[in-house]
Amino acid sequence: MNIGLSKLPWYGQVGVFVALAGVAAAAFFNFYVSPLQVEMTSQRERLATLRGDINKGLMIARRLPQFEKDVADLQVKLQSLQAVLPEEKDFGDLVRRIQILAQQSNLRVMKITPTPAVTKQLHAEWPFNLELEGNYHNLAMFFDRVSKFQRIINIGNIRIKAKDKPDSTTTIDAQCVATTFVLLPAAKVPAPAPPATPSN
Repeated sequence: MNIGLSKLPWYGQVGVFVALAGVAAAAFFNFYVSPLQVEMTSQRERLATLRGDINKGLMIARRLPQFEKDVADLQVKLQSLQAVLPEEKDFGDLVRRIQILAQQSNLRVMKITPTPAVTKQLHAEWPFNLELEGNYHNLAMFFDRVSKFQRIINIGNIRIKAKDKPDSTTTIDAQCVATTFVLLPAAKVPAPAPPATPSN
């Protein structure tokens, strides 16, 4: 039986149009509006992430001058530490400085003999034997000057002997071991030993 739309009563025609409009609206929503809403939600989330990254970047940019100042301060500290704990051995320079300290203390350096360095975790100990002559007061002045020296120098194994033929300025012979320290370059710092594995 063939029933045309025109043969339906007016309210039937309206119902058919409403139903078709509903189907079209649903199809339009499912195929166009819904994907757009998902895309818009994704874009909003991405925008929020980008704004967060921008805010972090702005905060870092505002703190950059402070970071640069901190780096400059650390470089100054590093330079002062390198003067106390240099990275290289310079025996000639150290001998000159020891001789100057001894002369300022009215001591005479008879002999300076370097001995093999002892490597530690981050530094090397560099001992050398000193032989001096003078008097007790001058020796104490020398040790005091060494203790205030910019570079770290430890004095140990002190042996003092009265001279067989003293004079007005020279009454003792002194021997000691002076130890200075050298910072190892990063490439030479030994790697930490791997942890021991328990045996079964």
